[in-house]
Amino acid sequence: MHIHYFQHVPFEGLGSIADWISRKGHQLSFTRWYEQPASQLPENIDMLIIMGGTMGVYEIEQFPWIKTELQLIEEAIKKNIKVLGICLGAQLIASALGADVYPQNQKEIGWYPLDVSFQGQAAALDKVFPQHFPTFHFHGDMFDIPQGATRFAASAAGPHQAFIKGDRVIGLQFHLEMTPESIEDIVGHNAEVLEAGGPFVQQAPTIRQHFDLLPVNNKIMFRLLDHLEAL
Repeated sequence: MHIHYFQHVPFEGLGSIADWISRKGHQLSFTRWYEQPASQLPENIDMLIIMGGTMGVYEIEQFPWIKTELQLIEEAIKKNIKVLGICLGAQLIASALGADVYPQNQKEIGWYPLDVSFQGQAAALDKVFPQHFPTFHFHGDMFDIPQGATRFAASAAGPHQAFIKGDRVIGLQFHLEMTPESIEDIVGHNAEVLEAGGPFVQQAPTIRQHFDLLPVNNKIMFRLLDHLEAL
């Protein structure tokens, strides 16, 4: 399988997803929008993974490549390519599908529990996700659920945490892929955001105290990737 991924900032890479890809022996390519924006998708890709970033989908004037990226995501969906978006990646998918993306009432940063449901198009994910589990969040924006998609996860800070459209397009607002190193990267590059605080903003020492949750989250990510691989 050929997997291509979109990366938006140097400190939000694949994390544990890279381990899964390496173990499976899949072909991997990438577009790093902050270095060299692309104009087209690579040929013959089977899965597109869209990672997070600090910019907003609506900041097209500051980041003009966002417009091109949205077009490529829409193209991938129309070609029936498997598409997985994480955090900003999920927001980009939602926008490409016609939904609004906007600043949330409060930032959500740190380890907070999710409630997962398996109705509608999400029924097939009941072997992937637990119904309740704590996961890592690092976002200040939120997406509306695209028309024709099914919402399947919520948290106390944000009701729209995940959606699925058909069986091949999935958006996750949260981060299952994190490793200790990738959390240190994202925390280190966003110290001022943590310092600003908020009702759903944990500080770095608290975040580090919960590194023991990473293996379980990585296992959920691997189950999701296995699920998409098998489609």
